[in-house]
Amino acid sequence: MVREPASPVKDKNYDLIHAVQMSLQHIWQLETYIADADARGDSELATWFRKIQENNRKAGEQGKQLLKDRIMQENG
Repeated sequence: MVREPASPVKDKNYDLIHAVQMSLQHIWQLETYIADADARGDSELATWFRKIQENNRKAGEQGKQLLKDRIMQENG
């Protein structure tokens, strides 16, 4: 297994920000997958993609709230 080099960014919120970004990006990407499944008439797959999309939406919202709370704590 190839290991990625350590991030030069040492910000304590970096991993949280990156995870939120990935969740939000997946929401957007899943739109394409849902449209493809719908176009093929595969409602089972489209429904599954929508469930994943909703989980990513929840994770993104939770992460944004967590980041907001942390930034507010830092700024007193």
